Amino acid sequence: MAEKSTFFSYKGKPLVRCGDVIYYGDMKDKFVVKLEIKSKQNSGDLEIADKVFVKLMSTDPDISQRKAIIKTGEKPNLFLALDLGCVWLQKSLKNS
Repeated sequence: MAEKSTFFSYKGKPLVRCGDVIYYGDMKDKFVVKLEIKSKQNSGDLEIADKVFVKLMSTDPDISQRKAIIKTGEKPNLFLALDLGCVWLQKSLKNS
């Protein structure tokens, strides 16, 4: 029997991280959010993101990666970036 993998989630959507890139949303939906951590600061023993790019992207495999980008933005921390991405994703999925 195969082991079922579980992901962290935020507001009911999965979060998948690979290095400094985090995908938010379900790849079966029409859109997902890509969060790219561009720079970090050290705060004691922790690294804290201080520049995060946010991209709302189409999951359509038939279009180029460049054309798949619907919206872009930049935020000074991961929480604000994820919050913005969540709003974009909810609106896009609702309107599609």
